Amino acid sequence: MSALSVQLYSVRDSLRKDPAATLERLAAAGFDEVEPFDLVEWAPRLEEPLRTTGLRARTGHASLLTAPDLPVIFDAAARLGITTVIEPTVRDGWQDLRGVATIADSLNHCAERASSHGLTIGYHNHWWEFTRLAGTTALEQLAGMLHPPVVLELDVYWAAVGGADVTTLATGLAGQIRHLHVKDGPIEQDPASQVPAGTGRVDLAGVLAAVPGATRVLEFDAYAGDVFAALAEGAAWVRTQTEPPADAQTEEA
Repeated sequence: MSALSVQLYSVRDSLRKDPAATLERLAAAGFDEVEPFDLVEWAPRLEEPLRTTGLRARTGHASLLTAPDLPVIFDAAARLGITTVIEPTVRDGWQDLRGVATIADSLNHCAERASSHGLTIGYHNHWWEFTRLAGTTALEQLAGMLHPPVVLELDVYWAAVGGADVTTLATGLAGQIRHLHVKDGPIEQDPASQVPAGTGRVDLAGVLAAVPGATRVLEFDAYAGDVFAALAEGAAWVRTQTEPPADAQTEEA
């Protein structure tokens, strides 16, 4: 199956108190990878816990388009073994094609600079990238303007909140989506309403089937209960979508 990861923003309160214990709990829950946020801040504190737990960090979030010094971000990524640095949010510029083109140009420029460091650049969406422009969404317009080295991390929940048919969207952008933020809920902007993957209204099964090779990154923007238990529940559900049933495994053996 594709790698199973978790965006560390989901467990930010625990992470601030004890990074090592937090990663140990995630490793015990069966995660293969973690996705750090605020790379420059967290790289020094995550380096040793990653080594001791055996967890990998292939992707990480950093505010690339507003960074005063990109090499600092690239160095932090290298410190953790990250190979893809993802811009987590661009709030403005989605209302017209000129604004989208400016965002695309900035990401393409970052990708050119990152390539000399052996890094790939990606973009992660929220709901505001789904303005309709020229018969499609602003995110799809962006995808068409990005150079091939730039990849997408589709946040399935926020795409649904933005009004997208997420399975159709994932199918259309499958060639550019390398990572997924897998989360669920009633499809509304309030992050506190999010629920474990597979228990809400989002067609996660359809998206997972559309991009079977993409990294599955579980995330909660907010969660009122035990977030570790909710992540473990979501991870167990994701595994049911990507692993063959036991009887099929037996027949293949």
